[in-house]
Amino acid sequence: MSAGGNASRSTPSRMLVAATLEEYGAVVRKALPNYLPAQEPRRYLYDLVADYPNRGGKMMRPSICIATARAFGGRLEDALASAIAFELLHNAILIHDDVQDESDERRGRPTMHVLRGIPLAINAGDTLMLLSLKPLLENHSTLGGDLCVRILEELQRVARDSAEGQAMELGWRHDNAIDVTPTDYLDMVLKKTCGMAAIYPSRVGALIGTRGQIDPDRFVRFGFFLGAAFQIQDDILNLFADDRYGKERNGDIWEGKRTLMLIHLLQQCAVSERERITEILHRSRATRCATDIGWIRGLMDKYGCIDYARRIAHGLAGAAIVECAAAFEGVPDSRDRRFIEGLPRWVFERN
Repeated sequence: MSAGGNASRSTPSRMLVAATLEEYGAVVRKALPNYLPAQEPRRYLYDLVADYPNRGGKMMRPSICIATARAFGGRLEDALASAIAFELLHNAILIHDDVQDESDERRGRPTMHVLRGIPLAINAGDTLMLLSLKPLLENHSTLGGDLCVRILEELQRVARDSAEGQAMELGWRHDNAIDVTPTDYLDMVLKKTCGMAAIYPSRVGALIGTRGQIDPDRFVRFGFFLGAAFQIQDDILNLFADDRYGKERNGDIWEGKRTLMLIHLLQQCAVSERERITEILHRSRATRCATDIGWIRGLMDKYGCIDYARRIAHGLAGAAIVECAAAFEGVPDSRDRRFIEGLPRWVFERN
């Protein structure tokens, strides 16, 4: 089945996903200040720590955690601390990623290192990562020691996977690799994006909802397909960015990221074009010019790179729909289950 579907069938799903993200996002946002210290040194640390979380965001990760827990019979209150931990850890990683990628914008505003400098931004990201441990430790009193430790292990694994995926992406840029394959890209996305976006929030939510009486590996395939579709669509949106997207247009090209579109372009373009692309990517971001970036962007249209990536993303989202049914087999119908089932289509309907 096509992930896009037709308008009449996708509208209820879109409305339900949007409403659930808003509902659970509001709960998480209300609780976040409890984990963001309002103390000195505020100007150089804690005001920075609160910056990215206070800018908003889709709240997809904490919402998946909460919805999965509730779909399996758990309470929102029991999943809230873990959902908050995912959001704090996600924002910490964003701060570090923006420094490493030399990004200019995040959620419609200048990135933290642009506003406050690299040293303060790195320290704020480190602190935010440490603060994500506090809600996880609180699970001990609400979920018991054994489940608390299992959830801590899950968050440790997703943080490590994210670092490994980021290392792959940064390494390709460092070495100016031009032989990266679509399979390489998906391996990187599995670690960098899919774990934090879908796999681990689903795993933790199910562990909470069943009080540990489930094999969380059943969510790996669903989370991979959903997360990979999400990342490819995010890369596509970057090429058409407007104010709703919150990041600079063509930022991935400026940063030299090996997106699926760039990988396909390097495989399909003429030798002379490939040589020029390689030379442009070899330069630092500061020495690349808008003319060069526009030229690469035009080549992506010429060689059908965006349509190629879009087809793969839709195929992955279709696979996510199938794997979602398998992961939630035997789970009663509920608003929370329908929310999760609607996410593969929502990937293409979001801004």
